[in-house]
Amino acid sequence: MGRTHDVVERLGLPGLFDVHTHFLPPRVMAKVQAVFDSAGPLIGRPWPIRYRADDDTLVEVLRGLGVRHFSALPYAHKPGMAEFLNDWAAGFAARVPEVLHCGTFFPEPGAAAYVRERLDQGMELVKVHVQVGAFHVTDPLLDEAWGVLAEAGTPVVLHAGSGPVPTEFTGPGPVAELLARHPSLRLVIAHAGAPEYREFLEVAETYDRVGLDTTMAFTDFFDEMGGVYPPELLGRLRDLGLAGKVYLGSDFPNIPYEYDHQVEGLERLGLGEEWLGRVLWHNAAELFGRL
Repeated sequence: MGRTHDVVERLGLPGLFDVHTHFLPPRVMAKVQAVFDSAGPLIGRPWPIRYRADDDTLVEVLRGLGVRHFSALPYAHKPGMAEFLNDWAAGFAARVPEVLHCGTFFPEPGAAAYVRERLDQGMELVKVHVQVGAFHVTDPLLDEAWGVLAEAGTPVVLHAGSGPVPTEFTGPGPVAELLARHPSLRLVIAHAGAPEYREFLEVAETYDRVGLDTTMAFTDFFDEMGGVYPPELLGRLRDLGLAGKVYLGSDFPNIPYEYDHQVEGLERLGLGEEWLGRVLWHNAAELFGRL
C-alpha cells in the first residue's frame, strides 16, 4: 500500500481523479519521450521518465495506485495532426472505461467544425499546449472553436504558463485576452500556471469557469526548477479548491518521480482534509459527472 492508498482511505474517497495524464499513439509517445530523454529546448534540464511501458501496463499502474478516472490529453503541434490524435483518443476512451474522452485542436481551417463534431460524439475534455504547438491562443483560426467550446462548457486543459521554458506564446497575457473575448470558457490551467502562479490564480479567481490543475506543482522536482509556489498565495489556493476549482493533475507517465510524490506534495501544503479531498476527487468528479 502506497501513499496514495493511505490518503484515499483516510479521506474516505472512492479513489483519485487525475485530469492531467497523457496517453498517445505509440509512435507519438515515443517521440515525446525522446524529447524528454534529450532534455530538449522546451525541457531545459535532465528529465528521467519514471514510467515507461505500453498503454495497457500504464493503465494497470494507475489502477493499482487507486486512480479511478484519468485523461489522455493528446495535443497537436502541426496542421493536420489533431484529427488523427482525436481518432486515437476516442478509441482509447472506448476501450478503457476509466478514461475521459479527450481531444485537441490546432489553428487551422476547419478547426471549429471538427471540434463541434467531436463534441457531438461525446468529447469530454480538450488539451491545448501553446508551448509545444507554438501558437497564440488568440490566433484568429482558433476563435470560432473557442466559441464552440465556451457554448458547450467543455473543459480545456490549457498549458499556457511559461514553465519549464518560456516562449513567445506562453504567459498569462494572451489567456486574459482570450477570456475577455470568451469569458464563459471553462479552462483548467495546467501546472497551476507555473511559474506565473500569482497571475493565473488571479485569472481563476476572476472567471467563474476557470480553474487550476496541480500537475507537478508542489513537488521537489518543480521546486528545484524555481517553481516554488509562493506561500502567501496558499490561503487563496485553499479558497479556490474549496470552491471546486483546483483539480489533481500529475503528468503521468512522463514524470521523473513516483506518482505518490504528487499526492505527498499536496498533502504537505497543510490546507486541510476537506481541501485535499476536493482536489483529489470531488472537484473533478463533479465537473465531469463521474461520481
